[in-house]
Amino acid sequence: MTASLPPKSAIRVAPHGAHATPHAGSTGKLALAALGIVFGDIGTSPLYTLKECLKEEHGVPRAAENTLGVLSLIFWALTLVVTVKYLSFIMRADNRGEGGILALLALIPEKLRKEKGGGIGWVALLVIIGAALLYGDGMITPAISVLSAVEGLELATPTFKPYAVPITCVILLGLFMIQKRGTGGVGKLFGPVMVMWFGTIGVLGAYHVMKYPAVFAALSPHHAISFFTRHGFKGFAVLGSVVLAVTGGEALYADMGHFGARPIRIAWLCFVMPALLLAYFGQGAMVLADPELANLNPFFAMVPAGMWTYALVALSGAATVIASQALISGAFSLTHQAVQLGFFPRVTVRHTSSEAEGQIYVPEINWLLAIACIALVLAFKESTKLAAAYGIAVTGTMGITSIVFFLVTRQTWGWPLAKSAPLLLLFLAFDIPFFASNIMKFMDGGYVPVLVAAGFLIVMVNWKTGRRILAEAIAAKSPPLDGFMKELKCPRVPGTAVFMSSNPQGTPPVLFHHATRIGVLHETILMLTVMVDHVPTVPDAERVTTEALHNGFHRIVARFGFMETPDVPVLVARACKELKLDVDPGKVTYYLGRETFLATPKGKMGAVSESLFSYLSRNSVAATSYFAIPSEQVVELGSQIDL
Repeated sequence: MTASLPPKSAIRVAPHGAHATPHAGSTGKLALAALGIVFGDIGTSPLYTLKECLKEEHGVPRAAENTLGVLSLIFWALTLVVTVKYLSFIMRADNRGEGGILALLALIPEKLRKEKGGGIGWVALLVIIGAALLYGDGMITPAISVLSAVEGLELATPTFKPYAVPITCVILLGLFMIQKRGTGGVGKLFGPVMVMWFGTIGVLGAYHVMKYPAVFAALSPHHAISFFTRHGFKGFAVLGSVVLAVTGGEALYADMGHFGARPIRIAWLCFVMPALLLAYFGQGAMVLADPELANLNPFFAMVPAGMWTYALVALSGAATVIASQALISGAFSLTHQAVQLGFFPRVTVRHTSSEAEGQIYVPEINWLLAIACIALVLAFKESTKLAAAYGIAVTGTMGITSIVFFLVTRQTWGWPLAKSAPLLLLFLAFDIPFFASNIMKFMDGGYVPVLVAAGFLIVMVNWKTGRRILAEAIAAKSPPLDGFMKELKCPRVPGTAVFMSSNPQGTPPVLFHHATRIGVLHETILMLTVMVDHVPTVPDAERVTTEALHNGFHRIVARFGFMETPDVPVLVARACKELKLDVDPGKVTYYLGRETFLATPKGKMGAVSESLFSYLSRNSVAATSYFAIPSEQVVELGSQIDL
């Protein structure tokens, strides 16, 4: 019989550790590769940021001092958020070299991750909210980036205006269609293309800055402060557009494991940040010289209309596709980690590269993002309108990262409050205003990422809670292993059977159910527990532990990191070799369990929550696929449970 196991019923999460992840290649090569992956989102922000900051809808007059004020805000946002917060401090919090909000959660002591009763602790809930918000970010970034690039064609000729949306949709559809092929081949071009991108916008910016060097006065924080002094609430509203300059800052931390902190810091300080500042200040210099340019697109106005515009649009299009690719890959990685840590139902995970383990493809998330991105483009039609929906998710995650980092410094690193608190206050001093200013855009489109995040949050909390209650229900029905083996009187038949269990100490529920209902067992019984550690990867030497019991029973415990995918037949073959068992892998029978949930008001979850959990369980990927178990070697035993 073909069978599947409800997600995580044979997976247990173990305590975290800390080891460094090696990075192959020289610092220079890693920095070049990082340009193509890490900086795509923040690197394409000049396409639309200054244009949004100078919109007349903000009610701020087009005066020189106001343009300098906006440029000053952008400069100090990049300096404080990216350089100081993420590169100088947040990236110190790595889990075996890996970064990202879920990796940050793994550094928190377990007592804070869980409640006393085993439920989701407030810190874990906060991180889940941040992870859910990242899906909203991943949905909007490709839409606004590609649409902004294509809109540049309108400056070359107004004839292209009706075609901006269709062209954007075609590009996005093509981008999502090629995901299943992996990015290995195309990915080699990412670095050089982004070098060309940053070099181009830096040179163009420098050219216009030299024509109006007075723009460098914006480096003084005086202009940023006086901007708020003059405009008050209107100036605060502009801050919601300034934050567009730092979107992608979280990606620097999330992608740290691929390249290491040092190459990312070098690439940012020596190349990316100077290029971005020149691009912003070059646009600002043009607006200072001719304020009417603010009504157009200052970015594409940096080159003469005609062939130069087409060339810049082509380069912008390539850069935005690369930026979108980074966000899509990030969504895949985030989903994979969430599944392994028990926060998300099992999904299809396909590895697209035999060399790079981190390159994966998740079809369910890919097409969900594709539909969402294209729907956003069709609904909003203009990058200016899409910008109103952008910001809440990004700033929300940034604030959550600051709070969790503070807990890491206090609870994990043991920093005194006098050292941790000032840092937290510094981070929140710009995180909170950024978030508050974006909340003002809620009714103009900001509700979109919030609704998306709310949907993912409900799923993640429901799934984690349901798995915990299910594990408790199963444990209550499973007798101690010693007592079970002593009382066992079943006839034994030749062959080997594998029973998967979430508890490496007790009796696998499927084994108990099989023995009591079927009344016969194989001669060789392997009880397998797959444990997911709160670390990205587990050293191969620590992968499998085995224990020979008696009467043909053997215990196998396999450990994986939250960025790895278990392969059960390979584990079983390795364990049999260590146990010196003569077993033919093709003749092993795998016994899995499938629970049917009754969803009545009598359960702990309640009828509505249990119905959702049951739906997620039915539609999650079968264990045979997720654990790479041959379906023809599986037997499923079912049971009914009311959670």
